[in-house]
Amino acid sequence: MNLGHKIKERRKLLCLTQQELANRCELTKGYISQLENDMVSPSLETLEIILEVLATTLSDFFKDEDNSKVIFTKEEQYVKDFNTYNQTWLIPTAQEHMMEPIYVELKQCGETFHDYPHIGEEFGYVIEGEIVLVYGDKTQVCKKGESFYFISNKEHYIKNNYDGISKVIWVSNPPNF
Repeated sequence: MNLGHKIKERRKLLCLTQQELANRCELTKGYISQLENDMVSPSLETLEIILEVLATTLSDFFKDEDNSKVIFTKEEQYVKDFNTYNQTWLIPTAQEHMMEPIYVELKQCGETFHDYPHIGEEFGYVIEGEIVLVYGDKTQVCKKGESFYFISNKEHYIKNNYDGISKVIWVSNPPNF
């Protein structure tokens, strides 16, 4: 592994100069330059400081990215048919990540399960039709092309009072469904 090259790539990704990285880590620009050119090896403590400034962790920094899947086919999706709606898990490994995107098709007069307060955030985008978002004791209509976002600290669900099927992309962070 080319440690210096990976640090340099990460620094550039964050639009930092060598001087800015050095200042934030309380190191010299010369040391950062030598490190990026694999002329020196940092101590574990110094590497942890650098990676913290570069907004990553040791495990993420050394993770083999080549094996990370980024495209998922329709065949990999999991669909479950509930009485009044269908739910499709778009990413089969979402439970292992920070967010969980799902696709929901609500039948006329359908509603999703009632999700109880939990730590996290929710985002949704109405692709077709319109839905009623129930969030605590509030209800709001969300139409095609509109989105919703809320902290998951109250009971919440969506329902379809629309004349036809409503389609929604819903993303939970952390995964919850």
